[in-house]
Amino acid sequence: MTAPVPRLAALAHGVGSQHDLPISPFYAFAGAFAALFVSFLALGLLWSASRFRGDRSGHPLPAAAARCADAPAVRRTLRLLGLAAALAVLLCLLLGPDDPERNPAPGAVYVLLWVGLVPASLLLGPVWRLLNPLRTLHLLICRLRRRTPDRPVPARLGLWPAAAGLFAFTWLELVSPDPASRTSLLAALTGYAAVHLALAARYGDRWFDEGDAFEAYSTLLARLSPFGRRADGRLVVRNPFHGLDATPERPGLVATVCVLLGSTAYDGFSDHPTWIDAVQTSPLGRTPAATLGLLGAVFLVAVLYCACAAATRLVSGTFPHPLTAFAHSLLPIALGYLVAHYFSLFVAEAPRTVMMALGTDNALPPAPPLGPGGLAALQVTAVVTGHVLGVVAAHDRSVRLFPPARAVAGQLPLLGLMIVYTVGGLSLLLN
Repeated sequence: MTAPVPRLAALAHGVGSQHDLPISPFYAFAGAFAALFVSFLALGLLWSASRFRGDRSGHPLPAAAARCADAPAVRRTLRLLGLAAALAVLLCLLLGPDDPERNPAPGAVYVLLWVGLVPASLLLGPVWRLLNPLRTLHLLICRLRRRTPDRPVPARLGLWPAAAGLFAFTWLELVSPDPASRTSLLAALTGYAAVHLALAARYGDRWFDEGDAFEAYSTLLARLSPFGRRADGRLVVRNPFHGLDATPERPGLVATVCVLLGSTAYDGFSDHPTWIDAVQTSPLGRTPAATLGLLGAVFLVAVLYCACAAATRLVSGTFPHPLTAFAHSLLPIALGYLVAHYFSLFVAEAPRTVMMALGTDNALPPAPPLGPGGLAALQVTAVVTGHVLGVVAAHDRSVRLFPPARAVAGQLPLLGLMIVYTVGGLSLLLN
């Protein structure tokens, strides 16, 4: 394990170096391939009918818990908390020191928001919808103007605006020259807020459902939460696979998931010495070269998925919508990569950011909860588990959509895709 990087570098690139982890590549790859092949064969032999029921499944929570979760007072409190936190970050950016070591704003954005939304959404569901300060500002503006916009959002947009917003945020985090400076963050956040408030003024609060990058990010991760809502609106506890199966097949879904996968992959290799040398010596300059690298990573993930979709169409015959039909199976993979790449950052920097915001950042940083061996095992397990869960989700969708004679054969391109993604993900961690 390489030496820890300074806090500025950690915030700018998500985590420190992922290379030279103390685990044998042979055993890591062998275990991954064994897990994928065994799960594929077991599913083919034992899972002949679809078992996931999407938003029709789940056991209702006790009435008291549901009333508490849906109470107007609880929702108002969460909206106010989100708005207060956003105002606090704004004040830190306007008045605080231009030093990430002493200003909690970069940690609040890159750690508490970006990384913290992962466990929060997994445990509690799409929490950013309740906390989103832009929703609250839009609501206050509508009340002041005594006018609520009610235009339909064009269906063809789908999640494309969210995909663009996620790419812009990851560019800010991983590529921009000074991502943790007050000026960069202030310009990015105010510009983002202005664009989305203007669009919400035209289309109403429905715009945030799919257009806001962080709401889409939280909502997609929440598909794997044990808590959710059935089609009848009841708050339920359920098998996370049912929530994953209920992922709407909207335009831009593939692009959004590919941005998540591709940007995390770029984060994994952007600190490799070979890439650093290539960027620093590029005739294009550092920022254009890194931008092309990020675009290339997202493009490669998307091309591999589209090639898999084309192969699935070829194997299965006249299959109408292969692009969106299996996009939900990439979400567990994205989650595995997020856990593998950002776990160490979150446990190290989240407490420090909170202490800094409270003015008590005087103690020594906490000891890491896992040693190098434990961290390596966690990262490899997260990547492999994400791919196995993706295989399960894809298999269930295959036996639902394909004739029985072609259900297993139709999954072979998906299995190949999972193997390629697994090799890539483990290579980023181990080489």
